[in-house]
Amino acid sequence: MPTDITALIRDVADARGRMLASVAGLTEDQASYRPSPDEWSIVENVEHIVLAEVSGVSKIWQAALSLRAGAPLFPPDQHTNRGLTIEQIVESTWKPRETAPPVATPHIGGPLEFWTVHLAACQLMLDRLALVLEGLDLEAVVFPHFLCGPLDAGQRLNFLRFHSDRHVQQIEGIRNRLPPSQS
Repeated sequence: MPTDITALIRDVADARGRMLASVAGLTEDQASYRPSPDEWSIVENVEHIVLAEVSGVSKIWQAALSLRAGAPLFPPDQHTNRGLTIEQIVESTWKPRETAPPVATPHIGGPLEFWTVHLAACQLMLDRLALVLEGLDLEAVVFPHFLCGPLDAGQRLNFLRFHSDRHVQQIEGIRNRLPPSQS
């Protein structure tokens, strides 16, 4: 996995592009189809990714500004995930079907196009984050994740890529189970 900010942000942008491609051409009926009561629809998956990305990036941003001010938000000596890949961290901290935190649980609603436009607009936020992180040691910018525990800025950005790709797989699974009337 890359550790430089430009490559990390490019990887997140690429994952976002894969998500946008996975929902391209869907009707609103297809996007809102729920295969079962305990599964999110495609549009809810996209809303979740937007909410999670905004939350995650705000935490990186906050941790970077605090570090610059000489008051790190998280003690570096307690970064128990230091040096681990996001895949290793998720493997050791997640159950098979995790529950999203309230801040990232779909609750706003709206059409798929609204959420895809919002997801695409998240790139501006990431591009600005690169400037906020410029010159900082990414491993020193640490903020705990809801499930994973402490993640540094590089791990958080890798998480955004990993998380988006995970939901692309879920979206593809829903697309494969659309009723014949919606296919």
